[in-house]
Amino acid sequence: MTLEEKIYDGKRIDKEEALGLFSWNIPELGMAAEFRRSLVSPGDTVGFILDRIINFTNVCEASCDFCAFHALAGRVAPYELTLDEILAKVEELASIGGTQVMLQGGLNPRHTIDTYLDMIETVKHRFPDIYLHSFSPAEIIHVARRSKISLDEAVEGLKAAGLDSVPGASDILVDRIRSRVSPRKHTTAQWLEVIDTLSRHGLKSSATMTYGMGETLEERIEHLEMVRTAQDRTGILRAFIPWSFSPGHTRMDNVPSATGIDYLKIVAVSRIFLDNIAHIQAGWLTEGLKLAQIALAMGANDMGGVLMEETVVKATGIKTRTNMTELIDIIKNAGKTPAQRDSDYRVLKVFP
Repeated sequence: MTLEEKIYDGKRIDKEEALGLFSWNIPELGMAAEFRRSLVSPGDTVGFILDRIINFTNVCEASCDFCAFHALAGRVAPYELTLDEILAKVEELASIGGTQVMLQGGLNPRHTIDTYLDMIETVKHRFPDIYLHSFSPAEIIHVARRSKISLDEAVEGLKAAGLDSVPGASDILVDRIRSRVSPRKHTTAQWLEVIDTLSRHGLKSSATMTYGMGETLEERIEHLEMVRTAQDRTGILRAFIPWSFSPGHTRMDNVPSATGIDYLKIVAVSRIFLDNIAHIQAGWLTEGLKLAQIALAMGANDMGGVLMEETVVKATGIKTRTNMTELIDIIKNAGKTPAQRDSDYRVLKVFP
């Protein structure tokens, strides 16, 4: 059976076959990815969510080479939002009908599990209907270590306080790259351990991929294999979100930027290889709105959040912004049906 036959028969492909997909031309790769998308997500609906990222601190002892946001990058002063400032930002989101908040910070050396529990409980007390899709595996590992508790204890406490799910920010799950660009951050095995822990406690997550940091095509597939295996084991990954590394204002500003073709191929290959994940997000924030629109013909079926606020990517110099009206038009002009969704990917409103 040829690779093309396997794809259109709905069969799982292996790593070597996935590697071969990078040599396919864009039209045939897009058609194959769209077919695979139809198997896990029938119809033409493309979702988006009205949300807000609240970056509550930029103090981070990880000091990753690829990050332009942390205070040690030298471009911005260190800060830490108060609980009242966080509540004010959540209030702004709630007032316009937003449903999801992503609380995200760095590996602040002063933060412990109690810092995070206070934050969750304070927000949930004032806004019980706001969904907290917050923190990251790196943050959970950090506060568990600082608090001298296990990952299970940390996740159990966060869930009891009101945490609803955790973004599976994974950068790239290749330790050869991680040891060079983020040696103070978690390893691939530690990321997988957090996903397994979330699964044990009934919390959903996602997976991301930051590519273009010097990895090979084989290593990109290695990342996808880690994600697919984790999903086979846990079933908690609701979405996969690939985006290109933005070298501006980082300590890696000599790294060439990935191309639009690179991005479209990553989206399509991910869709074909990750046969157990229903939603692949088109990354308008990092890739731009037009390229994200094309990604909707390459297997992507979600536009992510409108993002009332975002500061980490902005620190690299990228200034892409959007709003609900613009996202609806972009989705419609891609020949798809826009739908506002919630954090569990349930449709709240369709815009035919």
